[in-house]
Amino acid sequence: MSDRGDALVAGASGGIGAALVAGFLADPRIERVFAVSRSQAPPVALASRPGLVWICCDYNEASMQQVRDQIQALHPTLLRVALCHGVLHGDQLAPEKRLEDIDAVSLQTVFTANAIVPVLWLKVLRKLLSHARHCKVAVLSARVGSIGDNHLGGWYAYRASKAALNMLLKTAAIEYSRRSANVKLLSFHPGTTDTPLSKPFQSSVAADKLFTPDFVASQLIALMTAADIDGQLTFIDWNGQSIDW
Repeated sequence: MSDRGDALVAGASGGIGAALVAGFLADPRIERVFAVSRSQAPPVALASRPGLVWICCDYNEASMQQVRDQIQALHPTLLRVALCHGVLHGDQLAPEKRLEDIDAVSLQTVFTANAIVPVLWLKVLRKLLSHARHCKVAVLSARVGSIGDNHLGGWYAYRASKAALNMLLKTAAIEYSRRSANVKLLSFHPGTTDTPLSKPFQSSVAADKLFTPDFVASQLIALMTAADIDGQLTFIDWNGQSIDW
């Protein structure tokens, strides 16, 4: 049996997503990378790379099903899946510092990006991931989603959406262990990465704790390779250390 197969990266235009696409394309075990993004075309740095299959998606469930069908028609064997969705701030969106800052529309926006979209991927992809080969699925979470690690408060929507994500992943891991036992789920905290998501908050981060997307991608690829297929959800950081739920 061949030890080579394919990878899928959703959220492929983001800093970590694009770095993962590049990392998987450089991995001799990966034949093709299905890169899913709202963008119609890949970044220039990736556009001419052999093995890249760029797919546009609106990240509603119908669009995600179309992506699944498009990939399925290419007869893939998915060995790696990375779901790189997340939002923290935007033009009309900022992390809440106090209860008075909570807004229902903002909560819905953050929960959709950070929790709902990833679990919908696990829903629509399950049959595609069910095969004889081991498949590792990593989802970008965050340490601030840890209930046990919350000592500062604030950031209500982001914290709660990542905590909800972890519970959704935990529940999905139980079901996958019964129905698709070849799949391993990882909830991954990348650390503070030099991307637009963290840009407004980098001034308080020590230089040696601000990571490049390439570094984070290489760490995650190594952790995915080493992960055991055990039917459990693993919640770890960039250094492979377990995080308190």
